[in-house]
Amino acid sequence: MAKFKVTPWEVEGEVDYNNLIHQFGTKQLTSELINKIEKKAGYSHHMLRRKIFFSHRELDILLKEHEQGKKFALYTGRGPSGHTHIGHLIPWFFTKYLQDAFDVPLYFQLTDDEKFLCKQNLSLKETNKMAYENALDVIALGFDPKKTHIIIDTEYSKTLYKIAIQIAKKVTASTAKSVFGFTNETNIGMYFWPALQAAPCFLPSILGKEKIRTLIPAAIDQDPYWRIVRDVAPKLGYPKTAAIHCIFLPALTGSSGKMSTSTGEQSTIFTTDDEGAVRKKVMKYAFSGGKDTLEEHRKHGGNPNIDISYQWLTFLEKDDNKLKNIYDDYKSGKLLSGELKQILVDKLNAFLKKHSENKEKARKNIDKFLLKD
Repeated sequence: MAKFKVTPWEVEGEVDYNNLIHQFGTKQLTSELINKIEKKAGYSHHMLRRKIFFSHRELDILLKEHEQGKKFALYTGRGPSGHTHIGHLIPWFFTKYLQDAFDVPLYFQLTDDEKFLCKQNLSLKETNKMAYENALDVIALGFDPKKTHIIIDTEYSKTLYKIAIQIAKKVTASTAKSVFGFTNETNIGMYFWPALQAAPCFLPSILGKEKIRTLIPAAIDQDPYWRIVRDVAPKLGYPKTAAIHCIFLPALTGSSGKMSTSTGEQSTIFTTDDEGAVRKKVMKYAFSGGKDTLEEHRKHGGNPNIDISYQWLTFLEKDDNKLKNIYDDYKSGKLLSGELKQILVDKLNAFLKKHSENKEKARKNIDKFLLKD
């Protein structure tokens, strides 16, 4: 079996998600749990149907407690080192679904401090500015302003710090090295920073003055943070946080890992890209599962299972019938690679046009969402 690597900062190789469940000690998302979520929501979500969300920690306990009348809150976030890209949005779409389904608050953390600490080429002023820009992408997705609280770490530090030092006191440097791969060359800010990442897990309990469990929808690479916070929670008198994990949106180029600016900004689709840029990137960089010649493709068909345009549509196209028709037409050779790419281009540009309009509207309302000391 090919080796792969998954950490909060790096994803390498072709990820075996079943193996990752075993490595990380999480649980597979069962049909029973999916049915419970969809029953509460009143409709099925395509990311659940297609196993894009596939793993969890104590989601079963959280849902059982909710049925008994106990509250919970959502928590997720983003490290603002640049513009938001499509891969970042995948767990946010699903977080919106959960907020609507359960009518619960969301705490969204923008870690401008962490990106300053771990990125040598970024100043604190730059990461703070980017946090505000990324916040607009969150707001543009339509989260409830009355129940959505955006945290920019350096601007909510007074509150976060009091929680973080309690967490930090319970975590040794040895544990941080083991979980995050820190070394003697790692700056001391990064050793402390995971305590700040963990702090919002307990924030709903502190602000609400009652014990409230949090649920974190996020990509599986962020799970190491929650292993530490789950160990610390009982020691501080809080419920363990629950989590629900998604797979990675693959790199547009088809290379191993996930879509990231590390695979090249020219092949990354950002929310700031215009229609021409999106078309150019997809047409040039999206890995094709088509045959080498038109004649071969018409005769033998393409392979949607390795075609990145099709893979992206499994994340973005909600209609199962449309997706099946695309799959069948491409596999039969009726649909050409260029035509499949165009379907993805149209899907992305339709979304980004509306998203851009919503971001502009969000500029006037951002203060309604921000938590500040």
